[in-house]
Amino acid sequence: MEKTVTYLEMTDPGQLRPSPAVDALGLVAADGASPGVQAVQARVGAPHGWRSTARTAADWAAHLAEHPRRRYWLLTYGGEPAGVANLEPHPGGEVEITTFGLVPEYVGRGLGGYALTLALRQAWATEPLGAGAVRRVWLHTDTEDHPNALRNYESRGLRAYRTETVGTAREGC
Repeated sequence: MEKTVTYLEMTDPGQLRPSPAVDALGLVAADGASPGVQAVQARVGAPHGWRSTARTAADWAAHLAEHPRRRYWLLTYGGEPAGVANLEPHPGGEVEITTFGLVPEYVGRGLGGYALTLALRQAWATEPLGAGAVRRVWLHTDTEDHPNALRNYESRGLRAYRTETVGTAREGC
């Protein structure tokens, strides 16, 4: 079976169309080596077949070593873990949102738009590699992710710049 992967970008922070604020929703810096962060990421990805759902401790250690610049963020609702937003700066002023999503019990509660708003604001505030400022924030999604993911990304101001059809072996997260 094939899936469609859509790559989206934002090239100016003024392109962000924020969702209305949700007072109880927050974004908290986290340690990617924390078992709690890993557990939340696995719960977010389980419905979508993300590889992180089956990572062993050794797999996580290797993953962290392969991505030393990646920054991990927990989305919290009323202080409880509700999701993840992982960001990775790249050369040339680019920041990739490598992982974004809510754990199943928070899906469908109207939190995704503001959660993405928080993640995008943090991406624009991330220190880029090298001199200068962040000039581009990007991510990708596919047809195996949540059915509302693409609509949420586009509603927040991200624009598709490439789509491709590939096999179903998960490459992200």
